[in-house]
Amino acid sequence: MIQSMTGFGKATIQLPTKKITVEVKSLNSKGLDLNVRMPSLYREMELGLRTQIASALERGKVDFSIFIESTAEQTTTKVNVPIVKAYINQLKEIDADADQTELMKMAVRMPDAMKIERDEIDENDWAQIKVVIEESLNNIKTFRRDEGLSLEKEFQLRIGNIRQYMTETLALDPERVKAIKDRLQTAIDELKVNVDENRFEQELIYYLEKLDITEEKVRLTNHLDYFLDTLNGTEANGRKLGFITQEMGREINTMGSKSNHAQMQKLVVQMKDELEKIKEQVLNVL
Repeated sequence: MIQSMTGFGKATIQLPTKKITVEVKSLNSKGLDLNVRMPSLYREMELGLRTQIASALERGKVDFSIFIESTAEQTTTKVNVPIVKAYINQLKEIDADADQTELMKMAVRMPDAMKIERDEIDENDWAQIKVVIEESLNNIKTFRRDEGLSLEKEFQLRIGNIRQYMTETLALDPERVKAIKDRLQTAIDELKVNVDENRFEQELIYYLEKLDITEEKVRLTNHLDYFLDTLNGTEANGRKLGFITQEMGREINTMGSKSNHAQMQKLVVQMKDELEKIKEQVLNVL
């Protein structure tokens, strides 16, 4: 079963003093391109978190964010009392009669008048945050699997269309061979020269063998089957599907160059169009 690289997951938890929201979203990428945004308080946990995300998501352009919303009345910003008192005393030296309230207003606006007390990581809080991180990763993996099911249906439709166009192409082969024979015979008749019939048949057979598309049909059929088998595999297989589409393209292109028949070439163009749609979507497969 395939998975898409596109996905979104979100989970929240309410702690006694804060609300934690974890969001993770991903788009397609050749490898893992991971961007982590989190409060500085938890920055020391980032390395382990990156390893966890990489293990869960494998590939994709991933944006991972942890948001904290304080729900408590207390604040980590405090008045730096000794500094403020020192400012007030200095201001009094300048103007001993200055109003105390005005001096206070001036002092708290001075540098370092406020200080932020650094919180320490609460191990119990972090244990609960890890649970919500795991939940968000599970949510995005579910999203990816659902998208993968949609992609699988799309691939099966396109592969079926290519098979149908190939069948229609082969049905035109007798008509094409007859047209080639008639065209060559007409050209010889117009030359009004005597031709060795045996030699003519040998050259005609050689010419038709060069334009024969039986081998391309067999190889393309095998590639189509292999593509569907890979879809049902258990491992991440986006790269493998991409390689198979390249082989499919080679066989379709060869059929087009050999066809030498207007209607067959139109069918080949339609096969190419279906294949391009497959290639576009394969880029999203994990």
